Amino acid sequence: MSRTIREARPTDLTEIMKVMDAAKKIMRQDGNMHQWGEGYPSMDMITADMERGGGFVIEDAAATGTIHEANPCSKIVGYFAFLPSPEPTYNRIYEGNWTDDVLPYHVVHRIASYPDAHGIFASIMDFCFSHDSNIRIDTHRDNKIMQYHIRKHGFTYCGIIYLASGDERLAYQKMEE
Repeated sequence: MSRTIREARPTDLTEIMKVMDAAKKIMRQDGNMHQWGEGYPSMDMITADMERGGGFVIEDAAATGTIHEANPCSKIVGYFAFLPSPEPTYNRIYEGNWTDDVLPYHVVHRIASYPDAHGIFASIMDFCFSHDSNIRIDTHRDNKIMQYHIRKHGFTYCGIIYLASGDERLAYQKMEE
């Protein structure tokens, strides 16, 4: 199966929201009952990612299901935001420190995929590290699946950050040479 990552387009919004709903179901089934509550992430948030040039979809060429109009042989199976620094919620970190707090970085947010789309996190990290060697990411304390993938891919736990809503997140950073 061939996988591609491309910038998301407004015409992808319906499919992206289906992926988000599938990701929420995965979280709930794994005991993560509080992350991504009702209305999050919203279409407005995904649109804002796109407007910043940081919204991306993952397509699988041989996947079955709803196909993308631009390529009738591929299906959107995942979404993520890849945004340049600064990330305002990363300005203060508690109970730790960033690995590097001087160099510019990119942040990865809103990773979502269908449950049968395997290897999505690895594909995202390959893409991201091909564009920047300094990546930060955060996740909910209850998101054990994401914590597993973050650690598996060599990120260092740095501490706790707080979202604008006041919600706590575990923060990680990885720098490649």
